[in-house]
Amino acid sequence: MDDVNAPRRKSSLLWVLVVIALVALWWFFRPDEDHHDGASAQDVAADRAAGLGADPDDILVDLRDDATPAQIAAIDHDLGIELKLVSAESYDERFYRAHVDPARRDALLAALSHRPEVEIAEPDSQMSIPANEAYVVEDAAPAWEGFPNDPKYAFQWHLRQLHMPEAWKLADGNGTIVAVLDTGVAYETMGARYHQVEDLAGLDFVDPYDFVDNDTHANDDHGHGTHVTGTIAQATNNGVGVAGVARNVRIMPLKVLGADGSGSVAGIADAIRYAADHGAKVINMSLGGPFPSRVLKKACEYAHGKGVTIVAAAGNESRSKVGYPAAYPGVIAVSATQYDESTTFYSNYGKDVDVAAPGGNTRVDQNGDGMPDGVLQNTIAIGDPTHSDYYGYMGTSMASPHVAGVAALVVGEGVTNPDDVERVLEETARKPANQKYERDRYGAGIVDAEAAVRRAQAAVASASTEAAERRAGRGGLAAALGLLLAGALAASSRRRVALGPSYLVGAGLGAVALIALPANALFASALLPLTLLSLGWGVRRLRAPLAGVAVGVAGALTLMAVARVDVAWVPGLFGFDPIWLVANALVALGLARVALRP
Repeated sequence: MDDVNAPRRKSSLLWVLVVIALVALWWFFRPDEDHHDGASAQDVAADRAAGLGADPDDILVDLRDDATPAQIAAIDHDLGIELKLVSAESYDERFYRAHVDPARRDALLAALSHRPEVEIAEPDSQMSIPANEAYVVEDAAPAWEGFPNDPKYAFQWHLRQLHMPEAWKLADGNGTIVAVLDTGVAYETMGARYHQVEDLAGLDFVDPYDFVDNDTHANDDHGHGTHVTGTIAQATNNGVGVAGVARNVRIMPLKVLGADGSGSVAGIADAIRYAADHGAKVINMSLGGPFPSRVLKKACEYAHGKGVTIVAAAGNESRSKVGYPAAYPGVIAVSATQYDESTTFYSNYGKDVDVAAPGGNTRVDQNGDGMPDGVLQNTIAIGDPTHSDYYGYMGTSMASPHVAGVAALVVGEGVTNPDDVERVLEETARKPANQKYERDRYGAGIVDAEAAVRRAQAAVASASTEAAERRAGRGGLAAALGLLLAGALAASSRRRVALGPSYLVGAGLGAVALIALPANALFASALLPLTLLSLGWGVRRLRAPLAGVAVGVAGALTLMAVARVDVAWVPGLFGFDPIWLVANALVALGLARVALRP
């Protein structure tokens, strides 16, 4: 006698298997927990009150981004101050400066800190570049043949210390935008005063801005910023002058320091946000100061959160503490080495040093080439934009752009997350040759451009392979889940349906097709089975495979829901993505049942 309850038990068993599969998939694809290490606040009120690095007449006020004009006017009225935008680019972040009576400064800061629309209120302060010991390279140079064909490359020992000849064969930066926050760049010819230096010809300069004079001409009137830019991207293999690290990047000149080499924290913070908002992927800051600033730290966090790798000089005070902004979390702090790969006499050191790079020492000629061992690049004469030449500088200011250039090479190869870029630089850094390695002086070691590029290329290739494997794995899981759903659907149907080959093939194809299609609201839906059923409804022998496609799609949609796949064009608020996916999976199952009707 036939067991009349057998189909019901079979259906119940299949649905139990479906539930178990869903739970297993949720566990496998559950999101990782985020862990954030909070940095302890540093109280520097006493130092600022003593006037160390501060301008007592200016305070900075960073308001909530949704602060209204009425709230800003109320602050002015209630406190008797006048808030002015730091620059023409500061409105979106509601970043203001106020000139105040020094006697009222502390009281005003206290009052501002209690207003709900104020995020940060602090004194403005100055940051600067250190004095450089420079020399000019004469036209004569040792014979040099090969790549690059820049005649003065023979004096650029610092590029060979990075293993640039090997790295140039592998990568060129691939158009990565590098923002140079400095004294400006001699990137354009304007009037009789400013001209583009000869060895920057042919480079692409994007979105320049002068945060000192608040205009769009970020010209260099000091020399430091142009020299830094040359290290990052000097025109290479052009038969002129010298070479640079990343020969195919775009430079964003942002002037934050004046002709005296100093500038306000307000302008620097504003420029960091500007760079992040205008497409920069690497920021170089060969500048700094001894005291932290909440405004500056917030700007660095903002840029880092937008995927920008930030590189900064450790400082030239020969002290056991890295300056700011280099000391902030998420900023790559760079100490300086000289020709023999020892760290230089001037370089700061300490626990916050991340990596080391050539900074030069113009007081020695260790390689015996007849020139002091500075970092050689093309720039204007110090303080004279009308004249340019090839100058050797030294400083952690020179070390930082070497690292920024290598970071741009890494980004250009496809490793774009700033934490991943830093990890690549640190894990491939090498220990100094014939020198004692000390962690607080070298960080992870001397940056190795060739090793970093190779690691980046391997990481991208591995990620591509893993992505393909994940897609294949998800397709297989989706197909399996689709088959489970198909079996449950068939077993629970009032009409017995044979799970023939065409039905099973349809389920597999439907699942794999949906996994392969873009994850947007158009394709991550029941549209595919609905369209196919509409077209093939009149052909009875197509009903079984089309029903299979529908259950395969349902399985894939369910898999995407438990894997928390983001669906383009579907609002992510309130967890609407999985709701959309599950709802469409149910619709697909309903279409399958319709297809199986006699």
